[in-house]
Amino acid sequence: MANLRDIRKRIASVKSTQQITKAMQMVAASKLKRAQESVVAARPYAIKMNEVLASLALRTEEGKHPLLQRREEKNVELIVMTSDRGLCGGFNHNVIKTSEKFVAEKQGEYENILISVVGKKVRDYYRRQGREFATEFLNPGNITFSYAEEIAADVIDRYVEKTTDAVYVIYTEFKSAMTQNVIVQRLLPVEPMKLAEDEVAVEYIYEPSEDELLADILPRYVYTQLFRMLLESVASEHGSRMTAMDSATSNAVEMVDRLTLLYNRARQAAITTELMEIVSGAEALG
Repeated sequence: MANLRDIRKRIASVKSTQQITKAMQMVAASKLKRAQESVVAARPYAIKMNEVLASLALRTEEGKHPLLQRREEKNVELIVMTSDRGLCGGFNHNVIKTSEKFVAEKQGEYENILISVVGKKVRDYYRRQGREFATEFLNPGNITFSYAEEIAADVIDRYVEKTTDAVYVIYTEFKSAMTQNVIVQRLLPVEPMKLAEDEVAVEYIYEPSEDELLADILPRYVYTQLFRMLLESVASEHGSRMTAMDSATSNAVEMVDRLTLLYNRARQAAITTELMEIVSGAEALG
């Protein structure tokens, strides 16, 4: 009977875990809907902003603004975006693995790689590795444009002061609840648009002046791109967590079924043993 009690306790424990994972799945699904709407709303503006800046970079001299200056890439900043929480499948692991691969492959190419982290998971990982950060930010989940501006301010300052020669970002691009892709994207300097061989770049007329326009739009470009990347990362986190919790719930259901079958077999065996003992005792008395 002790064995039956153990199985009953195990079934109760798995059912309790199943309720938790189901609740987490539903919460993640609710947050995913809002996060996905934010990403879909932000993408068109960010993509068009990227196109406009690439076109401007083609037609503008590098000396017109520090963010357009292209230097030999010796000191590079790497921004790595993860979540603050776990239980989201391979979301954080994939980003960290990609960052480690980037550092390993580029270590000989660059003199120095500065790492900036967004999210507790990557921060804690690199702390255990004994690495120092240029900057560190938590991932609040509810991303605002002002939060992206806060992160971008330090990135821009280091690039303008020539502490860094290029800035790369590793984040997770949201495709669907089932699919997310880890992306390595260069943020600075702005990549000029490539023209076809028979295409000629048409000069722009600026209003207000070119200097005023660049001073306003180039930092805004960095803010916008980081804002989109943060939104992509948050949506990917919720999608990955929803998928992981759905899988965990299904596994819990299967485990309960197996334990229930095992319990029934053990109970039947115990009943059969008791009946045999009763029959044997009756025969002995008879």
